Amino acid sequence: MRFSLAIPAVVLFYTWAIEPIAPRWAAAVPTLAVIALSIWRALRSGEWGVRPSAFLPALLWAATATAVATLAMYLAGSLLGTWHDRRDGWSRLGVLIPWGLGQQFALQTVFLREAQAALSKSSGRWLAALLFAALHLPNPFLTAATALGALAWCWIYDRHPNLLPLALSNAVVTLAILYAFDETVTGGLRVGAAYWSR
Repeated sequence: MRFSLAIPAVVLFYTWAIEPIAPRWAAAVPTLAVIALSIWRALRSGEWGVRPSAFLPALLWAATATAVATLAMYLAGSLLGTWHDRRDGWSRLGVLIPWGLGQQFALQTVFLREAQAALSKSSGRWLAALLFAALHLPNPFLTAATALGALAWCWIYDRHPNLLPLALSNAVVTLAILYAFDETVTGGLRVGAAYWSR
């Protein structure tokens, strides 16, 4: 599980020690490091997460999970009175899709597969989801949301290993969160030391 330890080390070091003192553009450095580590593992394992035959089943499951999650957030946001319009929805989605792809690439091809190699298929999904959620601490909303999302995405990927529908699901669910809730609920989607600087 060396890649599954290296990636959180990079992310946690950046979000807790570097981000509070670094310029905004510096976030590209840990992002590229995580992608490089994920690619390195893919080169070693041969798993790139884009099996063509898995695309349609993964898309069906991801669309179903995304619809359920989005409906739940719409209802919660409406009940809380926090549902609001965003004029930048399409441009935001354009940024969230590659971000979701990077997250899913690391989650599925690194965290999930290494956790399953260390434990069992089922236990590995739980461990991968917990590792993924831990990267979003201390934000309680985001930690819980990413744990639930990661469990669903890992379940789908384990059966139908294609990242592309999961990346789209990740992006749409994140956009739904931005529509459904304000920063008092989401903490501005901030993690690490930045969460405390609200």
